[in-house]
Amino acid sequence: MNHIVTVQEAVTAFAEWLEPTDAELEAIEQEMPVVLADVDLVDAQITALDRVPCELDARRVRRALARVLAERRELANRTAGGASLPGGAA
Repeated sequence: MNHIVTVQEAVTAFAEWLEPTDAELEAIEQEMPVVLADVDLVDAQITALDRVPCELDARRVRRALARVLAERRELANRTAGGASLPGGAA
């Protein structure tokens, strides 16, 4: 019986350069509140599309959108805060 074997490397090779770096993991961790807020917004929008929207649905979407904007503002302030020049001038 002849066995069929592959001569290529495995598709899921385990090399160090395939793993995310510590800096990339830190960036993901910093962006996670924004991602979760976006998920909540999409969830609220899907709920409103699934049925006839009522005032509660509209409020839920507005609240989720406000949270997304607040989280994006916080992320922008955190990332810009690290790159600002000393002296406190705006």
